[in-house]
Amino acid sequence: MVDKRYMRLALKLALKGEGRVEPNPMVGAVIVRNNKIIGQGYHQYFGGPHAEINAINSVHTDGRRWRPERVKNLLKGATLYLTLEPCSHFGKTPPCAEAIVSSGIKRVVIASRDPNPLVRGRGVRLLKQHGINVIEAVLAKEARAINKPFFWRHKGAMALRRQKHNKKGLPYVVAKWSMSKDGKLVTRPGQGRWITTKYSRDYAKEIRGQCQGVMVGIGTVLADNPILLPQINTDKHRKKPIRIVLDSNARLPLNSNLIRTIDKGDVYLMVSSSAPQKKVRLLEKKGVRVFRVPGRKRKLDFMAVLRTLAKNGVNKLMIEGGAEVLASAFHYKVVDEVYCFIAPKVIGGNNTLSAKRFFKNAEAVQHCIPIKDIKSDILIHVYTGS
Repeated sequence: MVDKRYMRLALKLALKGEGRVEPNPMVGAVIVRNNKIIGQGYHQYFGGPHAEINAINSVHTDGRRWRPERVKNLLKGATLYLTLEPCSHFGKTPPCAEAIVSSGIKRVVIASRDPNPLVRGRGVRLLKQHGINVIEAVLAKEARAINKPFFWRHKGAMALRRQKHNKKGLPYVVAKWSMSKDGKLVTRPGQGRWITTKYSRDYAKEIRGQCQGVMVGIGTVLADNPILLPQINTDKHRKKPIRIVLDSNARLPLNSNLIRTIDKGDVYLMVSSSAPQKKVRLLEKKGVRVFRVPGRKRKLDFMAVLRTLAKNGVNKLMIEGGAEVLASAFHYKVVDEVYCFIAPKVIGGNNTLSAKRFFKNAEAVQHCIPIKDIKSDILIHVYTGS
């Protein structure tokens, strides 16, 4: 089918915006006339022109400088393929649906409607009101898949999850950890710092780059003093990651690597109401953004943490540790995707921290489990379906 062929190209273009457009969705657009592509574009970075605008503008510069009237004539007989319904409201940019109407395009093929309450069908209605022929649901499943965190945030997941756990609007959660063959999460003295190879650690950094936030507990920070940054990238439009620490009593050291690298990525500190105000002020002076969230006995309300992050633009959250944070995520059944790196080594020790502490429920891995070899390590990648 011709429509599917051009929509696949639009989906491919959309993926070029990964890591640059969040919390907005990735969107691609292709303009076709007489079975020939005359324009294409994608949403390149947050705050920049949307995909359909870039596609329309590309017609002006497709190999030659055409007069505006010629461009308008070309667009009048063209079809626009768009991976997501055009916006109909003023945000960072003007409404794209109105720009499509003004362009003279008379046929628009859309993969999926936008779940954002500010749009949600309004863009389609506006196009139809102006006599534009709108075709919907072409490769809709594929379009929703590439923006799963965005759809998750605005629509929630399955009705069962919403009813049982009230999770509508929470971030899409990725859990990641590394362990030995016998399930140990940390090495013993004399065994070296790392469980997995550098190849696995680099792969994990790539996963970080696909998320808006990376979360750890204060225990992990005090023990490992991590930086929690993705792979180094010089692209000025690539979004800086948000490093998130669950730290009920504001114990984050002022000289930690997270604060030392705060110019490379924001640091969010989630504290309880009992956190010392003096320490909080010192952290804020260093550039840390501190959120006070509900909790009991200095233990933070994990669901309140997730809701706070969602309200602050975190669509996709990666949880890297420690065991208590991962245990909370699995306990509340908010984990949507798992990356488990397994090293072919035995650490042993009865008191050594084990993954059994948080990964108890078999239901979390009852779905598809692709396994990938990364040099000597093994990666288990799971979509939990929980």
